[in-house]
Amino acid sequence: MKQLILLTFLILGSFFFNPTTAAIADTGTNTVYKQLAHPSPDGIGKNYMGREIAKVMGHTGVGWLERSSREGEEQPSKVVSALNLQADDVVADIGAGTGYFSFRMAPLLTEGKVLAVDIQPEMLDILEFFKQEKNIPNVEPILATLTNPNLPPDSVDLALMVDAYHEFAYPQEVMQGIVQALKQGGRVVLVEYRGENPFIMIKRLHKMTQKQVRKEMQAVGLVWRETKNLLPQQHLMVFEKQTSNNS
Repeated sequence: MKQLILLTFLILGSFFFNPTTAAIADTGTNTVYKQLAHPSPDGIGKNYMGREIAKVMGHTGVGWLERSSREGEEQPSKVVSALNLQADDVVADIGAGTGYFSFRMAPLLTEGKVLAVDIQPEMLDILEFFKQEKNIPNVEPILATLTNPNLPPDSVDLALMVDAYHEFAYPQEVMQGIVQALKQGGRVVLVEYRGENPFIMIKRLHKMTQKQVRKEMQAVGLVWRETKNLLPQQHLMVFEKQTSNNS
């Protein structure tokens, strides 16, 4: 009952905070982005490297993130297993939302921790509630901005983004911040619904092709290592920060 009351209270907060509106208003001057004359209903009207950026799913979508069918549909346990986490890893869960993946990774990091990063204070409030309820202390909420993940330099072994990257209003700036936060040889793992498959019933802007992801990661200096085809509907793509010897 306490959980239901808290989530209801936070969902009502959507009348006072709209991350999509904030993303549209904060257009900036970076020439890598183009404003679209005719944006999609599901987009924010900005084009980056040939794709329109999708609207953010606000904290009113917590029911989708925590739905009971998610394990069967997306098989998150396979995602966590595929990360090959080490006990002392520091993992940044970018776009952590309610902490769905953060709380699945944290128990494996007996000497490390999860940095749960999100731009919505309401999401982090929910995450903090779950942290106390589950009694998992090694999850650290971090409030990011539209352009900055607010992560310390050279501090992160792995950055995970699950169905989040396509919603970044400033993907280049955020990824540059993530790359700076990665240790040498650190990894970035993106999980995205397959844009190549029209039969996956997800809105077009909320899917990405592997070709597009690789192009955008290459633009910030990340090297593609592999794509693991172990999920029913999503790509799991692994990238790496080049070591100083390869720079």
